[in-house]
Amino acid sequence: TARAKMDDGYGRDGRQDGDGYYRNDSRANDDEGGHSDSTEGHDEDDEIYEGEYQGIPRAESGKTVPVDGIAPQAQIRDLAQFEAERRKDQEELAQQYETILQECGHGKFQWTLYFVLGLALMADGVEIFVVGFVLPSAEKDMCLSEESKGMLGLIVYLGMMVGAFLWGGLADRIGRRQTLLISLSINSVFAFFSSFVQGYSSFLLCRLLSGVGIGGSIPIVFSYYSEFLAQEKRGEHLSWLCMFWMIGGIYASAMAWAIIPHYGWSFQMGSAYQFHSWRVFVLVCAFPSVAAISALTTMPESPRFFLENGKHDEAWMILKQVHDTNMRAKGYPERVFSVTTIKTVKQMDELVDMGEGTAWHQRWRMKLSDLFNQVTYSTLSLDYVKYIIMIPTSVLTSISLLSLSYYGLTVWFPDMIKYLQKQEYSSRTKVFIKEKVEHVTFNFTLENQVHRNGEYFNNKFMNLKMKSMVFEDSLFEECYFEDITSSNTFFKNCTFIATLFYNTDLFKYRLINSKLVNSTFLHNKEGCMLSDFSDENSAYMIYFVSFLGTLAVLPGNIVSALLMDKIGRLRMLAGSSVISCVSCFFLSFGNSESAMIALLCLFGGISIASWNALDVLTVELYPSDKRCTAFGFLNALCKLAAVLGISIFTSFVGITKAVPILFASGALAAGSFLAFKLPETRGQVLQ
Repeated sequence: TARAKMDDGYGRDGRQDGDGYYRNDSRANDDEGGHSDSTEGHDEDDEIYEGEYQGIPRAESGKTVPVDGIAPQAQIRDLAQFEAERRKDQEELAQQYETILQECGHGKFQWTLYFVLGLALMADGVEIFVVGFVLPSAEKDMCLSEESKGMLGLIVYLGMMVGAFLWGGLADRIGRRQTLLISLSINSVFAFFSSFVQGYSSFLLCRLLSGVGIGGSIPIVFSYYSEFLAQEKRGEHLSWLCMFWMIGGIYASAMAWAIIPHYGWSFQMGSAYQFHSWRVFVLVCAFPSVAAISALTTMPESPRFFLENGKHDEAWMILKQVHDTNMRAKGYPERVFSVTTIKTVKQMDELVDMGEGTAWHQRWRMKLSDLFNQVTYSTLSLDYVKYIIMIPTSVLTSISLLSLSYYGLTVWFPDMIKYLQKQEYSSRTKVFIKEKVEHVTFNFTLENQVHRNGEYFNNKFMNLKMKSMVFEDSLFEECYFEDITSSNTFFKNCTFIATLFYNTDLFKYRLINSKLVNSTFLHNKEGCMLSDFSDENSAYMIYFVSFLGTLAVLPGNIVSALLMDKIGRLRMLAGSSVISCVSCFFLSFGNSESAMIALLCLFGGISIASWNALDVLTVELYPSDKRCTAFGFLNALCKLAAVLGISIFTSFVGITKAVPILFASGALAAGSFLAFKLPETRGQVLQ
């Protein structure tokens, strides 16, 4: 029977036997007392419980005493004593759980979970790039000002900050898998909606909520995966998992390159609804999240989460599934999962009797209130002395400094490249002074020119684009403008006499201090006043640079994965930060566009090792019942630092490049110094 199998290999003193597994003292006392299944008047311990029919051993440790309504005073434990006992249970569970993972081995199950969770991490990588790629096209459809574009760029990070904090705390209460499914579903739904909404405000809201959804990806994915990895595999395989963030960036760059420039992939219903190619790109970028949801439904919950919450049977079944899947894949289907019972952590009974007549909305309100209180407690109980003073201070500062420099530089750099391109473009401006043109038809593109004190009589400007054109102190008499599309084009102190504007976007705000005499505007185009055209060459350049920058982290990912368990997390973090600091400093010597791109790729390839080391450290530093909460809290502050870095660094575009580069180098140097104050976690069990 299941009862007899449980007794094999266990001592009768109720303590740990030679195999490292546990049984309860009450079982030993029952056995010594001669109780059996045939004893008349069986007691509660001899009842067959749900799960024995499936061969699941009975869990004895960590049982809680049920409370009907309010428990008697004698049953209420001192909270400090309860926490001490709970912590002791967690320490015993950590040791036993490591032994069980060793028996389960590393194989097909972990690799399957690797690809499933990789899709969720890939969705996070895609989310970072979406807005940046669609802005040049979206500004035409939504008439975005520079302030609106800046807010749209930051809103994703703000959403991810809220999401990391929210979903991290929730994952420690209702489970990693369930929370990740909810967060990815929210991301998918609002990413889908953002592809179709027309107004700026609704698009901004959808991207915010999409960011809130994907914010749970990083804290949950790393915590979830680490709880299926044995100690000797953890650092390496968590680093391999980081590669999916890079794959997400490559996917976004490739899709933008393939989709957005194809302006023919669009349709519209009058002037009220337009669906252009950039909206197709936004829709395609939701695919990794949808794929992750579909794949995640086939995977089980973390058994470590179940054990921390006193759910022995569910955890045992999952660990048996891991063991059997790996053994069959390795050609040893006959090997039997030898674990019979697993230590569980004592739980505080939180049962509240609401009565049978309670309305459904009151029950739901009570459940949500209880869940909120649990998440709040999990967050506020991160105040263990060694966790709040020694560890988070150093981890938080290191993550914040790395985020400040990394995100600040990666957003500042494209803006700096655009500024250099604009300067180079301005240097090629052609200037025409006091020209006189009569009876000429212009039907070709006019670009990058300045005309001063010119006189134009009976000229036609038809079916053309005006790009970066400026007319100053000029006279237009009996001229005809038809089907004109303009960008960064202005008429300053000009006079128009008997001139007709038909189907143009030369609105009156483009005529600065100009006089109109007997001139008419007919059928003006609807649209926005754009600062410049985003031509295909410029768009391809943005996608190509982003593709190169993302691909450049591949060597750093490979090196960090191979060396993480060999040299340790701290050496990896400190060494990568120091080298990143040096490579960042050399950005100041990049005098050409190609040189700066190469140096930025070098910086990204080296700094990724710091990110990988911090991810592994964060997972291993915190206990399982607070791991996602702590990771989410730190990741939220990481996104806050990213927002600050982006705001600070972009303010120096066009002013100087020395300040951002020196600031980033100093932040990385300080981060590498603080890294040595962190404890090394290599070789430790997952607490």
